[in-house]
Amino acid sequence: QVQLVESGGGLVQAGGSLRLSCAASGRTFSDYHMGWFRQAPGKERELVAAVSRWSGGMTYYADSVKGRFTISRDNAKNTVYLQMNSLKLEDTAVYYCAAAYLSKSWSRVVTGTGYDLWGQGTQVTVSS
Repeated sequence: QVQLVESGGGLVQAGGSLRLSCAASGRTFSDYHMGWFRQAPGKERELVAAVSRWSGGMTYYADSVKGRFTISRDNAKNTVYLQMNSLKLEDTAVYYCAAAYLSKSWSRVVTGTGYDLWGQGTQVTVSS
């Protein structure tokens, strides 16, 4: 299996930027599609962005983050990133990275139902 560890969260003012990283260890990183989820207090966990197995492959974004967030991966470094720009108060949440094994269809990946492995999460707080 792959173990996932997120980093890069913190406190940022509205309009600012953060870059989250998720380092993977264990089995072959490129065997997994990767996603970033978030969960705000009192809300359900939601898929924010996803990227297919190969660097430079397909991506998906939730409407709420399109044009502001960018997901990318570097298979040589076993790392997936989430660049977050123009942050809003409503982006405040715990952000989790997750991995979906290659046997999962892309449709399951982008609906958030195909994920097998999860990181522990990193807090992102956007202040006014």
